[in-house]
Amino acid sequence: MQMGNYSAVNEFFLIGLSQYPELQLFLFVLCLIMYAIILLGNSLLIVICILDSHLHTPMYFFLGNLSFLDICYTSSSIPPMLVVFVSERKSISFIGCALQMVVSLGLGSTECVLLAVMAYDRYVAICNPLRYPIIMNKALYVHMAAWSWIVGCLNSLVQTVLTMVLPFCGNNVIDHLTCEILALLKLICSEITINVLIMTVASIVLLVIPLLLIFISYVFILSSILRINSTEGRKKAFSTCSAHLTVVILFYGSALFMYMKPKSKDTKASDEIIGLSYGVVTPMLNPIIYSLRNKEVKEAVKKILSKQLHLLRM
Repeated sequence: MQMGNYSAVNEFFLIGLSQYPELQLFLFVLCLIMYAIILLGNSLLIVICILDSHLHTPMYFFLGNLSFLDICYTSSSIPPMLVVFVSERKSISFIGCALQMVVSLGLGSTECVLLAVMAYDRYVAICNPLRYPIIMNKALYVHMAAWSWIVGCLNSLVQTVLTMVLPFCGNNVIDHLTCEILALLKLICSEITINVLIMTVASIVLLVIPLLLIFISYVFILSSILRINSTEGRKKAFSTCSAHLTVVILFYGSALFMYMKPKSKDTKASDEIIGLSYGVVTPMLNPIIYSLRNKEVKEAVKKILSKQLHLLRM
């Protein structure tokens, strides 16, 4: 594209799903309820992992990180989205848009790496159970979680800065519910080849490679589970992985659709619906999936509740 005269952009207008005005109130109520569930469910999961000493393991340390990440991710996008649904002036400041993008992209990138780290943890626990405490020692799993955050945040910072320094040529209408990087790149009136290249590389490094590592981990996990003689042993081993596998399918399914699909299949309505799934539905389902499909979490909840009831009766 040719660069011409342009005026500075001080704010953006978010018009995602504005073509369905009759749905705005419904979406506001729906997202508000889901946000409340996200905050409550993930907060409870973090508290349970802290209070129950039996859950002080690498798996639940990573799960606590995932829950905290989901709270931060949704808190950066859902409250502004709720304002967009009910406000006549659907705007966000330039700085606010940049902050929303750097936080949401950073936390989304972190979750990609964290899910791969969690798959490795399950691989070691099932394929090398006797060496698990030695391999997954505290120093290692803390460093793995820390590097997940560092890699995700660095990727977000680089992509956000490279996007926001480019000229928007006075075009400030974002056809999306949030300040999403793909929607913003469409407004830029200068060359974005470098941005597209970096985004493609980041998508491969943070989406494709972690997904490939998760797949390889589960090939070995499934092989080990099938070699377990007892039915009860196989069931227990699979139950420790099923929740993580379900979350991986939900998260990577929507993420790959958003960032890796061919441009010829780019449809506005599907982008916005998948964006809602990626940003709202998946973080809401994470604590539910881990609670319903995890015997240790269920037992921890029962233990904490019985302890509280005992204290109330005293």
